[in-house]
Amino acid sequence: MKRREFLTVSAAVAAGTLAAPALIRPARAAGKELRILTWEGYADDQWVKAFEEKNGATVSVSYTGSVDEIFAKMTASEGADFDVIAIETSSYKRLTQEKLLQPLDQSKLPNAKNLMPAFQKVAAVVFDGKTYASPFAWGSIPLIYSTDTFQTPPDSWEVLWDDKYKGRIIVMDDANNAIVTTALTLGIPDPFNLTDEQFGQVKTKLLAQKANVASYYAGFDDGVSIFAQGGIDLMMSMGEPQAPMLKKQGANVGLVIPKEGAIGWIDCWAISAKARDVDLAHQWINAMLDEAVGTYISSKTGYGNTTNQSVNVEAGLTYADKLVFLQAPEDFAKRIEVWNEIKATPVQP
Repeated sequence: MKRREFLTVSAAVAAGTLAAPALIRPARAAGKELRILTWEGYADDQWVKAFEEKNGATVSVSYTGSVDEIFAKMTASEGADFDVIAIETSSYKRLTQEKLLQPLDQSKLPNAKNLMPAFQKVAAVVFDGKTYASPFAWGSIPLIYSTDTFQTPPDSWEVLWDDKYKGRIIVMDDANNAIVTTALTLGIPDPFNLTDEQFGQVKTKLLAQKANVASYYAGFDDGVSIFAQGGIDLMMSMGEPQAPMLKKQGANVGLVIPKEGAIGWIDCWAISAKARDVDLAHQWINAMLDEAVGTYISSKTGYGNTTNQSVNVEAGLTYADKLVFLQAPEDFAKRIEVWNEIKATPVQP
């Protein structure tokens, strides 16, 4: 199960368990429609129905399975088929370069005042001094460790290179996340724009780590299954939900953001460059910045929200300011090539 699939299942289980805020319900205006392209779990029925009734509109939701699919659907009509989309920060550069998004009018987003400080100004969604998206949900790529082995949490990613844990480490099979995390470990200032020399440093470092790695895993369930079987002390995790999943299987684990920081992801709402009803699109984003929606996101999916800090605190999600949020890398194809070379290189005895 990957992050998107986990979000879908969690939201489906939770659907209807959290009431939407009370809303005035005017008569629906004929022909007023908002077209949304998003991930499952980000346009649940209670939000959609409440929004329709408050704004006298019809909401049409299209779900997507990947960032590439969003890009393909947006380019096919130059953005004319959708009014609002949800996408991760790492994809905004690509979309804005293709002129598929328009800047947000902050005066039309009064609920933006609810955004926590870490999400007030996210560099990845600002271009030419204009903000193109509003943060909605977030999470991280943390380090999970066995509390049976570690009396205190390990404080550095360097623990994954410690010979003491040889064969007791698992790492996700993900080129970009592995490279960015290693660049952070090496203290490289910009892990998303590596020079050839820095690529070489990262590759050498990851080859050294490979001798300690018991397995590269794919998906939430795969990582949890391997860890829970025993003999694993450390895991470069796919995200926060893996910790409670492991605890349910009887594993004693903790989660930590090392001192070098960790990758963070943010899903945001943005408006298509050719939105038919820009005002209605802003009204949707404003509704999604309601604290009640933030409560739902964190309470029912385990991910962080951007508007209700108290709920994040209850869930232990207090480290957004320690994260390095994903941006588009300098050459994604090169990163995949380097990662494949690392996996194909035999471990030196």
